[in-house]
Amino acid sequence: MALQNKAVLVTGGSSGIGLAIAKALAQEGCRVAIAGRDAEKLRRAAESYQGQPPLLWRPCDVADRQAVGELFAWVEKTLGPLDILVNSAGINIRRRAVAELDPADWDRVIAVNLNGAFYCIQSALPAMRAKGEGLIINISSISGKRALKYSGVAYCASKFGMTALGTCVGIEEWPNGVRVTNIYPGEVDTPILEHRPTPVPPERRAQMLKPEDIAACVVMVAKLPRHVLVPELVVTPLYQEYI
Repeated sequence: MALQNKAVLVTGGSSGIGLAIAKALAQEGCRVAIAGRDAEKLRRAAESYQGQPPLLWRPCDVADRQAVGELFAWVEKTLGPLDILVNSAGINIRRRAVAELDPADWDRVIAVNLNGAFYCIQSALPAMRAKGEGLIINISSISGKRALKYSGVAYCASKFGMTALGTCVGIEEWPNGVRVTNIYPGEVDTPILEHRPTPVPPERRAQMLKPEDIAACVVMVAKLPRHVLVPELVVTPLYQEYI
């Protein structure tokens, strides 16, 4: 599947996995817009890519349903009908155990990681249905397949929810030509690690997946013909068990 001139939106695009995906798709000739909460970080992220076409950017908190609607209206006006949506926005918190979890932190994690993905998917579908094709890629986590203590209650719940969301949307929308892929990375060396309850040693980070590894997976999925679906893709560093 040629990606030249495809219209793409990547949420969580100011750093880490989202930014790596945006750059990789732009290198394939896609017209890519990135979204995130921090306008200055987005600007710097977009400017860090020197290729053509350039990365476009717009601030948006995906937990804000109205802001998501405005984001997609801007994408439609700027890039035209969306071909590919990558839901990569995600957060975690430092106090993760249920015994110390602040209900406000629970709400925020669910709002960004799960509600945000839902708002974006629902906003993307009308244009994809009208075209009779589209690709939605959800960057979940192996914590959305296997509950992991170090990921925390809220994060695991949000990612399990994203698993169900992507799976159900894929079942409902394939007759409309819309494909949905859930990608489940293991440990990735990204800024979200700074919110771990205990610091991650440098030698551990060196062994982790890199954002570019996940970006390569996204490009592979996006290049597949329209009749091919990858419902789920689990990607882990060599050391990490997946049982």
